[in-house]
Amino acid sequence: MKVLVIWRLLTVGGVNAGWRNRSIYFKKHGIDTEFLYTTDHGGLHIMEDVAPVYLTKDEQAIIKIIKNNNYDAIIVVDTGAAFKWIRKANYQGPVLVEARTPELIKLKPHLKSFRRIQPEAIIVPSHYQKRLVSILTDEIPIHVIYNGIDTSFYRALTTEEINYESEPHLPNGKKIVGWIGRLDNRKNWQMLLEVAKLMKSQRDDIEFWVIGGAQSVQREEFAAKWQEEQLADIVKWFPVIPYQQMPQVYAKIRQSGGCTLATTKTESFGNTFIESMVCGVPVVASKMMPVTELVVHGEHGLLFRGQNVEDAVKQLASILDHPSLHQQMSEAAIARVHEKFAIEVVAEQYVEFLKKIGGIDSVALSGVNSE
Repeated sequence: MKVLVIWRLLTVGGVNAGWRNRSIYFKKHGIDTEFLYTTDHGGLHIMEDVAPVYLTKDEQAIIKIIKNNNYDAIIVVDTGAAFKWIRKANYQGPVLVEARTPELIKLKPHLKSFRRIQPEAIIVPSHYQKRLVSILTDEIPIHVIYNGIDTSFYRALTTEEINYESEPHLPNGKKIVGWIGRLDNRKNWQMLLEVAKLMKSQRDDIEFWVIGGAQSVQREEFAAKWQEEQLADIVKWFPVIPYQQMPQVYAKIRQSGGCTLATTKTESFGNTFIESMVCGVPVVASKMMPVTELVVHGEHGLLFRGQNVEDAVKQLASILDHPSLHQQMSEAAIARVHEKFAIEVVAEQYVEFLKKIGGIDSVALSGVNSE
């Protein structure tokens, strides 16, 4: 079976990280995945070693790709224009839609018109996202399939496995708070800096690591504010850390007795949450859906009220100042991801769904795999 995934944005983010993990799992089950993007935002290194990647805005080239490759299914991720390309290519196979944008106003254009293409279903990564999508459409079945993570790669590294020579370097006697993601309004880096400023006024044993943002729209605004607030001593910024090196980053955060902080205003899932948790790093984030689907307050991390800076600092301190709680949460977080979000658990649901819509016999597909 061969599947094409179409998405506008080749980013370093949760959607592509999730699809990387899925495509590796799919291959083991006789399903080849190919990816078509129109705009590169620095994410090629995530995908190129696992599957063929097409990167083009040329409509004729896109139509040719769809026509020539005999795909058994096409999956469209938040790309309204794709339905026009699929129709022009006269593609007759099943089409699935993935709705990943967590903001209604930005999601609407991609679900407004399917250009006479009739999708089999809409796939969403959380129950929160299902509620959001159901506001826009009630005619197409909506299925929740969580993002999965490769627990053989993302895991809690032993002390011996940590590469202390690579960046970021662990400072002496400081606990690390990691903040991972794009620098934009939704991820809310402004709140991160407010949290750092308040913690700096209270203590000197904390260092924040901002991971990512090299190609973010607000990177210059972030850099200016970071300097203006004189936070360079407590907030270290690493704009480019390859996806494949992130287990090392999480290992260092864990070893320091630290945690990750998410100040995001809204998410459809939140890949960095499960990455952090499976590496044994507790999470501090806002108490909202779908965060509450991933992190149970008091078990795998702590959740603060809304965008409340003082409450966020209080929750961070609760983890950073209590090593036994940190250890307990670390172990519980690893167990939760293995149980609910391991790629073999969640991607299996996707495999079964693809077999069903593709009319492919499960026995035949597993026979291909075993050969």
